[in-house]
Amino acid sequence: MVLNRVVTATALAVGGYILSKQITRRGRDRHVTAIEESIEVAVPRQTAYEQWTRYEEFPTFMESVKEVQRRDDRHLHWKANIAGRDVEWDAEITDNIPNRRIAWHSTGGVHNSGAVRFTALSDDHTRITLHMDQEQHGPMEKLADLLGTVRMEARANLQRFKEMIESKGHEGGGWRGQLTQH
Repeated sequence: MVLNRVVTATALAVGGYILSKQITRRGRDRHVTAIEESIEVAVPRQTAYEQWTRYEEFPTFMESVKEVQRRDDRHLHWKANIAGRDVEWDAEITDNIPNRRIAWHSTGGVHNSGAVRFTALSDDHTRITLHMDQEQHGPMEKLADLLGTVRMEARANLQRFKEMIESKGHEGGGWRGQLTQH
């Protein structure tokens, strides 16, 4: 019994030490989390793409996002709560190929970039693949990243998108323009 307590206390101390070293080491450098998550949705590729381009509706399925405002065809303003901290940033859509791919990067505020791809699996099934790089700031964001919270939230957001789009059965008419990288 005493030996079990000693082993448990030692394991907790070592785990805490390693975690504190990771936070400290990563805190000196730029700490970027790379996420890639996919989900299959039971809707046509065009439906999934068009719903995704209704950026103003992101708060309905993205838990930490409070508001997205479209400034023009290329620029968005985001408001979110990340690790208990209200943040804002601007993003530029750098690539938009209808029904296939949307890419972006932030231009101010929270540093992030990424792309979402839409792959037709059949006439009425689509794979959505999200790749995102997000810079973590402060000890709470870094701890959340170490615990896998950022990845879990991305996965949960995709699951909520799936539930929303499949329950609707159709998109509400997203943006159909095409942008390409400069």
